Amino acid sequence: MSASPAFPASSAYQPKPAWIIAALLTGLAMINFLDKIVLGMVAVPLMAEMHLSPAQFGLVAGSFFWLFSTSTVIVGFLSNRIATRWILLAMGASWSILQLPQAFTDSAAALLICRVLLGAAEGPSFPTSVHALFKWFPDQKRSVPVAIVNQGAVLGMILAGVGIPLITLRWGWRVNFFVLAATGCVWCVLWLCFGREGALGAQTGSSRARVETDPAAQTPERLPYLRILTDASVLCVFLLGFVAYWLLGQTITWLPTYLEKGLGFSSIVAGRWFALVIAFAAPVVVGLSMLSQSMMKHGATTREARARLSCVTMIAGALLFIALATVELTPLQKVLCYAMAGALPMLCLTLAPAMLAEMVPLAQRGSVIAINTAVSSLGAAVGPAVAGRIIQSHTNAGSHAYELGILVTAVLLIVAALVALRWLHPERSMRTLNRESAPLAA
Repeated sequence: MSASPAFPASSAYQPKPAWIIAALLTGLAMINFLDKIVLGMVAVPLMAEMHLSPAQFGLVAGSFFWLFSTSTVIVGFLSNRIATRWILLAMGASWSILQLPQAFTDSAAALLICRVLLGAAEGPSFPTSVHALFKWFPDQKRSVPVAIVNQGAVLGMILAGVGIPLITLRWGWRVNFFVLAATGCVWCVLWLCFGREGALGAQTGSSRARVETDPAAQTPERLPYLRILTDASVLCVFLLGFVAYWLLGQTITWLPTYLEKGLGFSSIVAGRWFALVIAFAAPVVVGLSMLSQSMMKHGATTREARARLSCVTMIAGALLFIALATVELTPLQKVLCYAMAGALPMLCLTLAPAMLAEMVPLAQRGSVIAINTAVSSLGAAVGPAVAGRIIQSHTNAGSHAYELGILVTAVLLIVAALVALRWLHPERSMRTLNRESAPLAA
């Protein structure tokens, strides 16, 4: 497809159009997470109106991710061949349309169907956005823009925490879905006007230097998917993403209720604390991404600047969660502890696509990143349901019922990080994959 004059076709890095695309994709991520979080933010009035138990609500909330993985993989393969500009536009439009039946539904079954369909439409958003972004930014400059795009999710959850309780209090919980539909329509118009397809080559920066100095690092056109998906480093990236999404699912589904019913805040105050918890993640993740990019610039390996950094921050977050669940703290101290603990593990979601992009051929980058998101998002499908079962089994335990679920999440974070510290070696996997696998025809 031809580029407009404002976005000239070029294989060179162009900062201005690249950052315009990053800004638009950040807006898409914001809408994506507004759509995800809205159900958790209206949980209390919705559960009361529809007479749902915690286990039933956890099932409905987790259903968002039932087809999330399937659609992510399918669209990921399509993104290898179809311009991401049109895929992203189709997704944004479908999200807006699917908000409307949620606003009118009167039963848990109908709501579940709506969430399943919306999840299928939203599943491919992150990997497709990253694939589109990587067409504008070279390898050494990817950590920060991906982190910025991820902060669209943070912005969405902040807006949800501040705005949704106010809308619900004044007009009822259903009006939130009409607002989300209108927001999606605005983004689609902006994307039609300014969204373009990048043409940046795959081997730039550090990747090109490695190719020039190490013939074994040269990437074939394609590799067998079985070989890619059984590589130890790739599997470790998947595992880190799985537990990070488990935590994310726990946060967007149960944190608002934990703040209100577990810690005793009013719905408005709980929404504001939720927004603070989410807002805290933005400077943490962006700052750590800048640290990772700086480490790469000064000669650190991907294992040091991306893999180990992700694992260390994940363990640190898990230890804070353990403290929250086991140490006697005031409600305010628990909120602050959750804010830091929830922010640190999210770094791996920013750095994972860059690690995968380094290991696999350009022609398969979109599909492999999509597979990673599909596998990772299973954590968000299972996590809320598990937490709901735990909460329902300990209904008389107050805040401790929610904290038992938090403790389970902490253990999973530590196990995943220790596994990745042992077996996640992106550079070694790149050399091994390319040496052992013969190129395949497209």
